[in-house]
Amino acid sequence: MKKTLAFALALALCLSLTGCWDAEGTVETPDFWEVEQEEFPTGTAEPEKVTEFTLPYLNAQTLDPVACSDGVQQVVGTLLYEGLFALDEHFAPQPVLCTSYDASSNGLTYTFRMRENVTFSDGSIFSASDVLATYRRAQASDRYSARFANIASMRVNRGALVITLIKPDSALPALLDIPIVRSGTEKDLVPLGTGPYWFQSDEEGARLLRKEHWWGSEAYPLERIPLSPAKNADTAAYLFSAETAHLLTADLLSPTAAAALGGADMADAPSTAMLFLGFNTKASALSSAALRVAMDAAIDRDAVVSTLLAGHAAPARFPISPASALYPETLDMPFVSGAYAAAIAPDGAEQAPLALRLLVNEENTFKVSLAEYLARTLTAAHITVTPVVLPWSDYVSALERGDFDLWLGEVRLTADWNVSRLVGTNGALNYGRFSSADVDKALDAFLKSENETTAAALCQCLAAEAPILPLAFKNLTVLTPRGVVEGVSPTAAQPLRGFAQWRIRIPAE
Repeated sequence: MKKTLAFALALALCLSLTGCWDAEGTVETPDFWEVEQEEFPTGTAEPEKVTEFTLPYLNAQTLDPVACSDGVQQVVGTLLYEGLFALDEHFAPQPVLCTSYDASSNGLTYTFRMRENVTFSDGSIFSASDVLATYRRAQASDRYSARFANIASMRVNRGALVITLIKPDSALPALLDIPIVRSGTEKDLVPLGTGPYWFQSDEEGARLLRKEHWWGSEAYPLERIPLSPAKNADTAAYLFSAETAHLLTADLLSPTAAAALGGADMADAPSTAMLFLGFNTKASALSSAALRVAMDAAIDRDAVVSTLLAGHAAPARFPISPASALYPETLDMPFVSGAYAAAIAPDGAEQAPLALRLLVNEENTFKVSLAEYLARTLTAAHITVTPVVLPWSDYVSALERGDFDLWLGEVRLTADWNVSRLVGTNGALNYGRFSSADVDKALDAFLKSENETTAAALCQCLAAEAPILPLAFKNLTVLTPRGVVEGVSPTAAQPLRGFAQWRIRIPAE
């Protein structure tokens, strides 16, 4: 791979490295060409030969899973830290540091029992007190605070963690995949964890070393994993392009197109990041649920994913990932060409012209293209939809003022699929000011007992009111050098899932 191609790959990735976010947001990253050139290696233009499987890490930033702000750190952290639960490929919580739990008859109090004989990397014993300390910090953090909005109290009782809720949420365990660190080490650059590897650094560099007395039964294939230091996400991308680091996570629907990824293997994982079309339901034009439902029928979600989103997403009509067992496939309606035109102009009846503005933020070219497609699709008969492309700060201000008709949004949902913030009365992200007693009731019933029946009831209610129109759930992409790794099967939360079964090819000398 020539140096120019390496730079092109870094350019394609520098704005797409996956970060951590719970609500709609963007991270402004300098353009690749604006980064000072001394950040990058000089000399040979050829990639280095793969002699060890190496991960990039930001050597000047914390690896604390609550405080770190970059996906590069999170990847390393998955080998150092573990949560009470881990989400599988269907977003169902699987026990890790928790062995069992039970809920009170009213669904408000949960008791989680800890796995015994688990130690941190310094040999100290893991306990529920470490979990409580991590959760108290997470409750005050930008990344995880939304998960604690329904929690009234947390305490340790007889070695178990007891959590009391404000309202029942039967899917609480799905929110508790937060990685745990040893209490008292959270201010260290590398807090102590219970994972299969531990961090070591000396004058020769940093590395992960396989833990001899890890509680798990899996035999991890590598005794050591070198860490290649990077100043920021851009330099981590360069290290990957030069093959001095051998794994990177990316959002390929980020502001730059990954046009130069021919030298990388890619494995996609469903995420909880949902793209959707929102309505200002207080605007007279869109106060009619019938019109919003008609617009739902206009959108060919399969075409959106295959063309505008390059296949790196899954079409969805409801605010539950299609990868989840709760997604109501039987309620999905196939796209029917012409249904929208027939609904908004029955029998050719003339109606007053209706001009609508669709807000989108300018920083993401995929979203701008999607907004332009939606505007063309929804322009028919007497309705004209015009995309309004704004800088992020202006976009958010317009949403907060209610100065819009439609808006293209993105939100990372929690795995209990609680969309109260988006469509619940007075929800924090309910910019369209939608309110429905029926939807609020369906939301409460779903959260109280999450199953296929209550999920279908909620989705049916949302489809009838159409306060938002889910379009697709994005994928996370795990990149490895071509032909170096086999068996990559990531989840969005665990890009190194199944690492013990990976087949890593280190060429012989």
